[in-house]
This record gives sequence, C-alpha cells and structure tokens, in this order.
Amino acid sequence: MLAIEVGPVDVARTRFAISPLGEAMQALRVAAGVQAAGPLRPWAERIAPRYERLRRQVPAVGALTTLFRRGRYNADFIHPPPSGPDGDFAAELAAVRATSLRRARLELARNLAGLPTPPRHVQRVLDAPDVVTRLADALEASWHALVEPDWPRLRTVLERDLVRRAGHLAMYGWAAALSDLDPRVSWCSQGQAGTIEVRTGSPAERHRHQLAGKGLLLMPTVYGTLISYVEPPWPYALVYPARGIADLLGPVPRTPDGEALGRLVGPRRADVLRALSVPATTTQLVARLGLSLGTVGSHLAVLRDAGLVTRTRTGRTVRYEHTPLGAALANKPTAFGTDRMVQGT
Repeated sequence: MLAIEVGPVDVARTRFAISPLGEAMQALRVAAGVQAAGPLRPWAERIAPRYERLRRQVPAVGALTTLFRRGRYNADFIHPPPSGPDGDFAAELAAVRATSLRRARLELARNLAGLPTPPRHVQRVLDAPDVVTRLADALEASWHALVEPDWPRLRTVLERDLVRRAGHLAMYGWAAALSDLDPRVSWCSQGQAGTIEVRTGSPAERHRHQLAGKGLLLMPTVYGTLISYVEPPWPYALVYPARGIADLLGPVPRTPDGEALGRLVGPRRADVLRALSVPATTTQLVARLGLSLGTVGSHLAVLRDAGLVTRTRTGRTVRYEHTPLGAALANKPTAFGTDRMVQGT
C-alpha cells in the first residue's frame, strides 16, 4: 500500500500535464504485448504492421521493450517528467538526449537487476557508448510510427479528461477528483487534509509519503495504466487511465435512438452536439470529428443561436458545453451535473 499524505495547500499546488513521450512509451508497451491491450485491441491490431516494421528497422526498439517492467523500477531518463502542462514531445525528447552516460548506466543497471540476461542484440545496444542516443532515436521512431498519426484525436481525449478532473478537484476536492481515477486509488479524509491510498502489488508493505505543500502531478494516459511516482527526479505524481479512450478508435457513435436528432438538426450538427457530452474547445471538436475548423465553428454558432450550447472563456481558451435543452436532445444527463462542474476550471 502506498499512502500519500495531503495537506490543505496541496489542492492549489496540484498540477495537470500531458506527456506525448509518455504516450509513446505506453503505446510501445501495448504494441509489443508487454501490457494487455484491453479496450485498445482494435488500435493494437490496426498498428501491428507498423510496429513490426518499426522493430525491424530500429533495433534499439527491442532494447526499449526489454527494459519495461511492471511494479518494479524502470529507468527514469527514458521518460523524464514533463516540464509543463502543454505536452511538447520535442522538449521531452531533448531532455532524454541530454542524459549523461554515467546516469544512464546507473539507471539501466538498476532497471535490469533481477531480469534474465538480455539477448545478445539487445545487450549490444545497452552496452554501446552511444546508448542514450540509440534509445532516444528508438523513442522518436516509436512516436512517429505509433502515436503521431493519432495525436490530434488522442490529445483531445487527454485534454477533455484533464479539464473534467481539474474541475472536480477545484470545486469538490480530492474525493471527487479521485473517485473514478482508478479502482486501486482511494481518498481517506482527515478534516482539511487526508491521505491518497494506492493499492500496490505488495499489500503487506506500507510506504508513506508527504506532499508537504508541493502538490501532486496528475497525468492522464490513453495507452497506459496506473503508475505512481514517489522518487526523484519525478515530483509526486500519478499517471492514470483517461476516460473516453473509445474516442481514439472511431468517430462519435450514432445510437439508433439518436437518429431523430440528426433528422432534426442535421447529421453533422448532431455529431457536434453529441460530442459535447464533455465540454470541449473548437480545436478539440475538429480533432475528434474530423471536420474543418470552419464547419465546426458554423455548427456551433447555429447550436448557440438555438439555445442548445453555451460557451465560456477561461483565459485564452473558449469551451463549449450543452445547455439543459441541448443535453436533453443529445440523450445525456442535464448540464446541472458533471458537465457544469467541469466548466468551473
């Protein structure tokens, strides 16, 4: 059991981030069969030929997959913590490439401890004087082959989850933000403070940590599973499965009872209305629906004039959401519930 003690100021100092490099790592785990595909099986089957080409053309990819371990230490330098919330793959990869050889050797030795001796072709990569460059090149190739083609839609899924969870935390506190994070995560309240409890593979062991005003880093992932970070160089962090990963696999579903909505407002406009089950920006709707920016903007304007959606500006970001009438037409719960909570961020 992992216990993370949270104080009153940690809500304000908790951050949210997206890590494109982390998604490339997790996608590679799924593609290589190191991690079960689960609901991502259609994606895994679709990219299987790409993964096989990647593995043949970039031998260091095999070295990367050899390092992947569940519930044990994985080398930190191949996935440094993101420096900001925006998710810049180039910046994250530059941090990997800047790793010293001495640090890489130490972390690789710790990573490989207790594992069977790697195959000879893998050992050659790991023993090479340019091992950092080779592994960074493998990460870059994995990104381009497995993640980048889906990144606009993938990023939309992650951002929508982020907005929703940040709203829950800001308005209702830790219990609401963690309630559906993962079945292994729970919140134990103690007045204005409390403890985040994470069930690990060793229930007899209990490790206790304190945020001590530093806040928590929360990172949604489409391809990954729950991961906790409690050792430097990472801040205290939880990587958790994002909601709505079905959005990665295909267009917005059209249910039989939703066909009437398409006849009423038009099929594309109905898609836009259904897609706002969670508040979204115009750019997010473009990525999810595969429509042009002008088309989405035009549909949103008509839906606003009809009183079906509303918009709210937060800084430079404008997010759209259902009105109660729009939610009723889209066969969703009214916006007095979850959708309204999100808009508070």
